[in-house]
This record gives sequence, C-alpha cells and structure tokens, in this order.
Amino acid sequence: MRKLVTGVIAAITLMFISASVFAGEWEKIRIGVEGAYPPFSSVTADGKLVGFDIDIANALCAQMGAECDMVQQDWDGIIPALLAKKYDAIIASMSITEERKKKVAFTGKYYNTPAKFVRKKGSGIEITMDGMKGKAVGVQRATTHDNFITEEFGDAVDIKRYATQDEAYLDAVAGRIDLLLADSVATDDGFLKTEQGKDFEFVGPDYLDPKYFGEGAGIAIRKEDQDLVDMFNKAIQAIRENGTYKQIQDKYFQFDVYGG
Repeated sequence: MRKLVTGVIAAITLMFISASVFAGEWEKIRIGVEGAYPPFSSVTADGKLVGFDIDIANALCAQMGAECDMVQQDWDGIIPALLAKKYDAIIASMSITEERKKKVAFTGKYYNTPAKFVRKKGSGIEITMDGMKGKAVGVQRATTHDNFITEEFGDAVDIKRYATQDEAYLDAVAGRIDLLLADSVATDDGFLKTEQGKDFEFVGPDYLDPKYFGEGAGIAIRKEDQDLVDMFNKAIQAIRENGTYKQIQDKYFQFDVYGG
C-alpha cells in the first residue's frame, strides 16, 4: 500500500512539474508584426502599434496568460526572422498557403477576406486579359497577391512590386501604376476611405481562390513549437466563444471578418 501511495505521489509530482515547465516556457511570447498594413497593423505618430492584428495578438496572449512582446519586422524578412528566433510567432495577416507550410506551421485562421483590384475612377480599366494588357499593377512583394497576379495576368501586365502596401498607394496616387491588387478590407480602410484614395474605386470580382490565397490569415510558428500552435488554436477558439473576438472585430469592421 505504501509503495502504491508513493507511486501516486510521484506521478502527481511529475505531472505538476511537467505542467509548470510547459506553462513557464511560454510565459512570455514574442510576436512578429509588420506595422505597415492598416487597419490590421500600423504605427501611430507616437510610435504605438495599433490595429486588428495587434488587438487580436494581445487578446490571445491574455487568454493564454502570457506576456506579449511585439517585434516590428518588414514583410520581406518576416518568415526568415521567425526561423532565426527573433520572435516566436507571426501575427501579421499572413495567409495560410501550401508554399508557406513548407517552412512554418500555422494555426487555424483568425480571419479571411478577399483580394480585389482598385482602379482610378474614370479610367475604364476592366479586369480581363485584354482590358489589363500593358497596364502597370502594384502589389506588395512576396504576398499572395503577388503570386496571383504573376500566375494569372503576368503575361499581360507590368507588375510593380513594393516593400509595403503604403508605397503602392503612393505610386497609384502619383499615376505611376494603373491598378492595385490587395486585400479588399485593408485597401478600403487604408486607402479608399482616406483623402488620398478618394479618386479610386474597386473593380472586378472578389478573389478567394485557396490555390493562391490559402485558407485565410493564420498565425505562423516554427514547426518544432507545436505546443505553441496548440495553445494559440485553443486561444482563438476561446476568444471566438467568449465574445472577445467580436468586440475587437466590431471596433474595426461592420461585417464578419472571420469569414465562412
């Protein structure tokens, strides 16, 4: 009997130690963010990171009982910096694609919105091979939008690639490109509803083809950190169920950004 009790105590102790080690390992989580993709992430005049991605990241960390440390990173190097352990996860509107899955692990989606073209009002440009022939199209470099325009219209258009979406907006206003292709929500809030975007409009259909745009935006994590993937997945489900997600969504959007 004494051996049985001793064994039970040892087992409980081992479980407690294991749980403590697991909890302690992720008490502080470094989150890679872009800060140049409003309304999902941007930087205020006083240097504060704000946006839907930022609020979601903070809500998920609070749900997991972890401290968040936001690390701003240019988009071009955002996955290499994760793999180099500059941070532990990426929350930066990154689409879950098969190509990216070769390098990193992903949680389930935390939102899903379509891509769409933007033209200058009165330009009359139509989204067909003939209508776009010879036109300059601006996209953010190394994105799903870049892949889509390259594969579907690359033979007809002149693709201009930018480090940030804001740079593409500036060239559109300056008349250096004829079309933009980007996330419809980011473009609507970050450009069309602003003073600089007042002379532009959406054109053509919504694009959500999983071949290019994946399964929605997810959190990218190193493949060896599957425990962190599981923690984030549970936290996403929790904030969806307890109303926190909807509170954040309603702060930025007037529709269901999570998607069907």
